[in-house]
Amino acid sequence: MAIWIWFAAAASAATFYVHTFIGGPRVAGPLLAERTLPPASKWLNYYCWHVTTVLLIFLTGALGWLAMHPDIPFLVFVMLLCAVLSALSASIAWKAGIAPWRFPSTSLFAVIATLCAFGLLSK
Repeated sequence: MAIWIWFAAAASAATFYVHTFIGGPRVAGPLLAERTLPPASKWLNYYCWHVTTVLLIFLTGALGWLAMHPDIPFLVFVMLLCAVLSALSASIAWKAGIAPWRFPSTSLFAVIATLCAFGLLSK
């Protein structure tokens, strides 16, 4: 079980990297440069960007902890959280008329959820 959870922790760390260092300049930068959005909308979106950053750091730490200290209910929670975040990403993409795989969050959270599921199944 632990090896799959370590893989999930690595995938979460990779997701943090993509979000912060690739997505930041491509998403957060242009958001801050935008002059037509109402200030509250602009800054709330920027806040949400950083909520995701914090979530990914804690998710990576939680998965590392779970790899060393297995806790099935907590692992199920983390797996379901990632699955729901992937589904949310896909549904927002569809609503916007964008292919879901164009949003990295769709596939990255799905990978983490799948690795967690493999960990549960290998128990």
